[in-house]
Order: sequence, then structure tokens, then C-alpha cells
Amino acid sequence: MTEQEIIKILEDSGALLTGHFQLRSGLHSSRFFQAALLLQYPDKAETVCRFLADQFRGQGIETVISPAVGGLIVGQEVARALGVRAIFADKEDGRLVLKRGFAIKPGEKVLVAEDVVTKGGRVQQTVDLVRGMGGEVVGIAVIVDRSGGDAKFDVPFRSALKLSLPTYEPAECPLCKQNMPIDRPGSK
Repeated sequence: MTEQEIIKILEDSGALLTGHFQLRSGLHSSRFFQAALLLQYPDKAETVCRFLADQFRGQGIETVISPAVGGLIVGQEVARALGVRAIFADKEDGRLVLKRGFAIKPGEKVLVAEDVVTKGGRVQQTVDLVRGMGGEVVGIAVIVDRSGGDAKFDVPFRSALKLSLPTYEPAECPLCKQNMPIDRPGSK
């Protein structure tokens, strides 16, 4: 798939929004990628996630793990494309944990899947969780990397699309200075 084909899928699903947004990272932006608006269409989710999976095919991946809640469908679709199991980590007391009988065996080859990365904190927590259980993180697959190259990991990091959307610290946000109402779409 080309970048333009992926952008068209995102635009057709209404997943690229314009306004004044507070991201989960705490930064503000005038643009927002709302993955749920893409993922509500199973055919579009399958297409984009298969593209992600293809970037890791043949690497012996046994499990795909995603942080809840944003990465759940991404992880499920990537795992389906790879023919492996999909699990997810829940947030508990500010950290990610495995519940619901999920486990990772020592040496198990695991791919981390997420919808979007801005700073990479949630993805890094997932990597740390897998390693803390003795698993081997093969790589990271995300639909949108909006970090502008700032998110760095010590394993291969692939995205379907890199978006260089403007972000601002709250104190420097020009939209705040214009008293524009802020939206927090990440948790809606």
C-alpha cells in the first residue's frame, strides 16, 4: 500500500479530525487521528492491519499484544493476519498488567501492536511488560506514528503512516491562547 492509499482510507472513515485537542501525552494539537473511527469499519481495519502484519511476516511471531483499549482491534487484526494469538494488557494502578488468564512464556516471540504513537509511553510500558515476563519483543506495529521521529525503541518500529501533525506544550499552544474550546477525544 502507498501512503496516499492509507491516507485515503483514514479520510474516508473520518478518522483524521481538525480542531483543538489534548492528546493522551498531554500535548495539544490542531489535528487528531481517531483510530476508532477507522476501526469501526472491519474491512478498512483489516486492510490497514494486514499491511502492518506483512512488515513482520516470517519472523516467528507467536503472539501479538496490545495495550487496552486503543490497541485492541489493531492487535486482533494484526494477529489474525499473522495467524497467531492476540492478547492485551489492562491498566491497573497506573501500570499495564496481564489479566484474564493471559500469560507470556519465557522466550515467546511477541509483537506489540497499537493504534497511534505520539511519545511512545504506553508502547514502552507494553514492551517492558513482555520483557518482564521473559518474552522476546520482535517489534512494534502501529497504524499512525505521529511522533515526528521522537518515539524511539530498541526493536524494529513500523507504522502504516507517519503523520507530522503539529503538537504544542499546553503553555505554548496557540489554540489555548485563542481561547478555543479543547476536546479530549482519546478517551471518548
